[in-house]
Amino acid sequence: MEQKISFIHAADLHLDSPFKGLSNVSETIFQEVRQSTFAALDNLVKAAIERNVDFVLLVGDLFDNEKQSLKAQIKLRNAFQELQRHHIEVYLSYGNHDYIKGNIYPITYPDNVHIFSGEQLSSFLYQKDHQTLAAIYGFSYENRAVTRNRVQEYQIIDSEIPFHIAMLHGSIESNTEHDTYAPFQLGELIDKPFHYWALGHIHKREILKKNPFVIYPGNIQGRNRKETGEKGCYYVEMSESEAEASFIPLQVIQYNSITIDLSACKAIHDIEQVIKDNLAALEAPVPQLVDLTLHSNQSNLIEWKNEDLINEIIDIINDTFENQKNWLHIFRYTIQDGYPLHNSPLKGDHFLGELSSQMEKISVNQIVSELFRHKEARKYIEALANVEEEKIKEEAFQLLTHELMKE
Repeated sequence: MEQKISFIHAADLHLDSPFKGLSNVSETIFQEVRQSTFAALDNLVKAAIERNVDFVLLVGDLFDNEKQSLKAQIKLRNAFQELQRHHIEVYLSYGNHDYIKGNIYPITYPDNVHIFSGEQLSSFLYQKDHQTLAAIYGFSYENRAVTRNRVQEYQIIDSEIPFHIAMLHGSIESNTEHDTYAPFQLGELIDKPFHYWALGHIHKREILKKNPFVIYPGNIQGRNRKETGEKGCYYVEMSESEAEASFIPLQVIQYNSITIDLSACKAIHDIEQVIKDNLAALEAPVPQLVDLTLHSNQSNLIEWKNEDLINEIIDIINDTFENQKNWLHIFRYTIQDGYPLHNSPLKGDHFLGELSSQMEKISVNQIVSELFRHKEARKYIEALANVEEEKIKEEAFQLLTHELMKE
């Protein structure tokens, strides 16, 4: 008889995340946002129980930092106890955010939880009806960073075991968008005789390979404007002849980036309905935090922004949508108007041309570097990515050129 197993693969829970960049939301919404990682964890537990899986894999960064709150520890223990009541095993590793030598509170997890206790690669055996069906391999970060390639340490312990599953919290060597930890090359993983590679660390979900499956599930709840769209886990059904993996959304609040063209709006009151119509068209299944970009081929947007009229419109729109069950809140907006900094017809041997050239050379990160070095402030902010820095410079250039040329 062909052997079968099923499991849920999740990673990067980041429980008790501080959620940055939401200073203008109401206290009610902010508290809902603060609880969202825990609510997403509850959804994960429900998904595992509803599908009657054999076990759950949690591949690193269960907590947002090494100094986990007691609340986060207890919430996770309660989730594990609920899984235990339904005879579901849990295999977990710690990553670069919740590494072992950090300040971990002495909360005891139930017996169904199996923890990779150090950086030495080890394995656990999953048994069902007194038969060993799977071997799960992995390691935990003892310190904040694991910088060497660990793939060659993954070795099958017993070829008679039907299924071999590898857990790895790390990143592809060529990935320059994230800090590189436990680097690997995709070809190295595929060459190993494993049936499934359960990855963690990268928050954008992606199936890197299907045979065998090599999957990043992403995080279970978006925590900032860079983490848009559905967030969740993968449900995997595996037999000796085939494997299937399907994504399960778990997020209770969703970050969304929307661009709206306001070129047809001649008066400030026109833009309210246009924005409302675009937001209503989302038909969102969960509450939405919206990062809004307003675009126009007219110059009126900058004028309305400078006169603080757009802020008033945004406040009115937020008041309209915040009382819905699946509320929407515009937490940030930007204007796309005027000439782009890197393609400006104003370049040349004159004042505006010199302004354009000098602004291209400016490093916003360098200007605000003292803030990022501040002991307290750096807990709540992150260094600007290149695309964010360029966006700030674009907005500043648009504002300056508009003010200089409007007469």
